[in-house]
Amino acid sequence: MAAGMRMPAAPDHGVAAQADTLARVFWCRVETSGPRPAQMIKHRGAWQTLTWAEVGTVVRELALGLLALGSRPGERVAILSRSRAEWIQADFAVLSVGGVSVPIYPTYPAEQIVYVVNDADARLLVVEDPTQLVKVMEVRGKMAGLEQVVVMQGYEGQDAWVLTSDALRRLGREQADRLGPALADRTAAIRPDDVATIVYTSGTTGPPKGVIQTHANHLAALAAAAQATPVEPGDLHLLFLPLAHAFARLEGFMGPYLGLVTAFSERLDRVPDELREVRPHFICAVPRFFEMVHARILAGAEASPRLQQALFAWAIRVGRAVSARRQVRRPTPAWLRLEHAVASRLVFSKLDQALGGRLRFAVSGGAPLPREVAEFFHALGILILEGYGLTETCPVLTFNRTDRFRFGSVGLPLTGVELKLAADGEILARGPNVATRGYWRKPEATAEAFETGGWLRTGDVGRIDEEGFLFITDRKKDLIVTSGGANIAPQPIESLLKADPLVGEAMVYGDRRPYAVALISVNPEQLGRLAEAQGISEIDSGRLAVHPAVRARLTRLVEEANARLPSYARIKRFAVLPVPLTEEAGELTPSLKVKRAVVARKYRELLESLYEAPAVRAS
Repeated sequence: MAAGMRMPAAPDHGVAAQADTLARVFWCRVETSGPRPAQMIKHRGAWQTLTWAEVGTVVRELALGLLALGSRPGERVAILSRSRAEWIQADFAVLSVGGVSVPIYPTYPAEQIVYVVNDADARLLVVEDPTQLVKVMEVRGKMAGLEQVVVMQGYEGQDAWVLTSDALRRLGREQADRLGPALADRTAAIRPDDVATIVYTSGTTGPPKGVIQTHANHLAALAAAAQATPVEPGDLHLLFLPLAHAFARLEGFMGPYLGLVTAFSERLDRVPDELREVRPHFICAVPRFFEMVHARILAGAEASPRLQQALFAWAIRVGRAVSARRQVRRPTPAWLRLEHAVASRLVFSKLDQALGGRLRFAVSGGAPLPREVAEFFHALGILILEGYGLTETCPVLTFNRTDRFRFGSVGLPLTGVELKLAADGEILARGPNVATRGYWRKPEATAEAFETGGWLRTGDVGRIDEEGFLFITDRKKDLIVTSGGANIAPQPIESLLKADPLVGEAMVYGDRRPYAVALISVNPEQLGRLAEAQGISEIDSGRLAVHPAVRARLTRLVEEANARLPSYARIKRFAVLPVPLTEEAGELTPSLKVKRAVVARKYRELLESLYEAPAVRAS
């Protein structure tokens, strides 16, 4: 370890998991695994490997640079970037000086960046590149407390408000002799109950809420996750989920906790090639990823010659037969084992090679995984382990195991986690990983989410079977979780749409679907005025609602709303309802709130058609 960095003695067996804060986990890993590989990055078309010692040098220089800038314990530092090695390096630099990291999705528009930076009182913001910097510069005047921006790469300007990551590291090197002891003291002073990070999650009725997560919360989640998964030191994983998402953050922390090698994907469309290049031992992904791979495999099979189609269909039947026995832990007959060996050699081995050739298992989280997708992959010899949790649980509660799994469930509770069901079926949870400090500067929201005794109201409805497996059956809250794992709060979007007087009601839909869509009903009074202004003579409101003039205005309205939303929350398609939603029809409550389940059921076919239809559709 570099001079001046006084760290506690490492455990004899070199396991950083024995440290009691995230910062000390990292530095223990650097000390015990210095020459071993830690991170893999793509540079000019070739993969390069950084050792733990090399990553430690980068983090130490960044941390010293932060001290030189006057960083104080507990100070919030926001990070606005896609997932990359520099993200994690910046994160651990912030944690090492006793700071609090605040992730921001790189897809956030400027106004949402303003909200998070101001709400967190971030004095420093780390951004990925000039593209992100442009968004920040547009709203610079709205973030009075933001004193410094650090750009990871690509900035060549001269603004004193902006500092490059290289310049920050250089500042750290120049101040190393003076500040080295202070950095060691700062790291040593961090307590397990100190705040490590504030992660903003979408609210259902208002702006995002910052979940306060401590070092102890994360270490409890890491210990439980490590116990539940067959991950070994030195295992390689390909990280392609956004690190601003709590699921990917757990994956990122597992690297130093267990001594893993983290390969960082360049972008999502490169993942198929990268899987073959880095040959991961496991991957973490959201259901949408597995759904896309599933669709691609089926499309490839259908496009193949008839003989190959027949061979694939036979192999799948054999695989399903073996899977059915393994799911209930029954032995596989010798004749079926023989058939499976032939199917593996002729069919399944090709998929195995496409995934790198040494994938032992995959993890799915962030949204429900369709059971048929899990069973399909298991038939091919790939076990997808589904788990469940929230940002408020850092972010795990339950998980399937390689030796105990049940498709359709989200697994068994992790060590230390307690679950119970409320009278209405809502899942309540508590444990050392649950962020019971609640939400940053939102005491009312905290009181609403947490019961006496540390029980978290998850907002999800479920059931627990006789073996303890948890099944999610419904969502008590309105928050939409797409099949890609994105959290979308529908009500703020609906408010944007209803700002136009032509819109009577709007309902955003998309839970467990690949993207959000909307149903829009028009205001009959405003519709009449529009018809008069346009010289439209049609009287029937249903026909008038689909008139080109109406569709054009609503299309423009949706586009304007989308411009104010992050990409994952944008309305991809919408339909115009022929009649207004009413209380009499059971579609609205007495307080005129949309009954989502009723409307979704009534217009089920129309909603389904929006996942196949043109960009604008009317019934």
